[in-house]
Amino acid sequence: MTGRFAAVDLGASSGRVMVGDVADGQVRLAEVARFANTPVRVRGTLHWDILALYQGILDGLRVAGRDGAVDSVGVDSWAVDYGLLDGDDRLLGNPVHYRDARTATVVSPVPAAALYAATGIANQPFNTVYQLLAAADTAQLAAARTLLLIPDLITFWLSGTAGAERTNASTTGLLTAGGAGWDRSLVARLGIRASLLPPLRDPGSVAGHLLPDVVAATGLTPDTLVTSVASHDTASAVAGVPARTSDFAYISCGTWSLVGVELPSPVLTTGSYEAGFTNEIGVDGTVRYLRNVMGLWLLQECMRDWDSESGGVSGVSGVSLPALLAGAAAAPALRSVVDATDPRFLAPGDMPARIGAALRETGQPVPADPAAMTRCILDSLALAYRRAVHDAQRLTGRHVDVVHLVGGGAQNALLCQLTADACELPVEAGPVEAGALGNVLVQARALGLVAPDLPSMRALIHSSRTYRPRPGGQWAAAAGRLPG
Repeated sequence: MTGRFAAVDLGASSGRVMVGDVADGQVRLAEVARFANTPVRVRGTLHWDILALYQGILDGLRVAGRDGAVDSVGVDSWAVDYGLLDGDDRLLGNPVHYRDARTATVVSPVPAAALYAATGIANQPFNTVYQLLAAADTAQLAAARTLLLIPDLITFWLSGTAGAERTNASTTGLLTAGGAGWDRSLVARLGIRASLLPPLRDPGSVAGHLLPDVVAATGLTPDTLVTSVASHDTASAVAGVPARTSDFAYISCGTWSLVGVELPSPVLTTGSYEAGFTNEIGVDGTVRYLRNVMGLWLLQECMRDWDSESGGVSGVSGVSLPALLAGAAAAPALRSVVDATDPRFLAPGDMPARIGAALRETGQPVPADPAAMTRCILDSLALAYRRAVHDAQRLTGRHVDVVHLVGGGAQNALLCQLTADACELPVEAGPVEAGALGNVLVQARALGLVAPDLPSMRALIHSSRTYRPRPGGQWAAAAGRLPG
């Protein structure tokens, strides 16, 4: 049997439609469309341009259908953000971006430690629970009848059926630890209407068939399925890790870096809470025990500022990434490092100045040029990965003998090598498109084209390169320069 699947993979800076062909125990993946994901600030609030994203998806699905029938479509995206539907199932305004400042002063009626004990989700200002508390007195929330996370919203527009896919729902801070269901007692204590929350569904469940208007817009056939995949992009990426044993750590590295291990059940200890680890649900009821690290966002934002200074505009850059990485490779190692989990780096804008301020606070030199700043960022990321991998082992008792680094960061050879050095473990880099691969394989499994267990799915995936740790690093000493 063969199958052809469209993976809609939405990231913080761009969206893609990928087509995966699955046949004879092999999967072949190709990108057929890419479109920008550019947030828009309106009257002081940062929004996602969700309608532009949806149009990009429809255009991409039309391209996907030109080369043959598509059996199924699945959608994954970033977590925590949502759209609100009214009683007629119409969207009430563009979803608000998780980097918006509206949650900065929110005080929860339930203490953070109690939220963690109930849900296992780390205390982050952008969590859905805090977004809802920030919106508590708004006319928009009062008019809402259904809350749909971003991939669930797109799935609803494609299929006409509303639901909350479990891996992404687990990031909201409203699901019970372990993901069994919505924590309705907690929801009531928070003052959130439980009726907003749609029924849960699992990766691999069928949401429906394409609606007539989607068929007309894309040229796909009416019998094309819409399958609920692991709709949190990190959940899809972890499903797409080419692990051969259970003794692995993963780094899903893009705009964000998510660093952790895969577990059978959540860890809800005080030490886990204090260390900032979160327990998100993965494919087949696994737990993605991980820590959020700012990721390549730090470099992306610096490059945006450097572009502006050099006269570049929106994608027309006077700063070359290859030149920056070459300069960073030649720069002194570990001269300056910052805490890449520091929330001061969450908001957009003026990133070089904020990194400089953090360095001055710890008595470290501020890089004098973009190449040195790039080295500072990459060293800081590798150091954050080291701390997360070490802490995950300490808090769970899980042994790690290899780190799988997947996503866009797998293309950054310097970052991969620094990660191996810092973690003192081999790093298996790639695949770059782990999220789309996980998306496609869950769809293929739902149609019986691949074996039903997660290890068999992963056996179809391969890393691209291995990086071995080099001796002689000063990573432990560098960690001592940072607070905490």
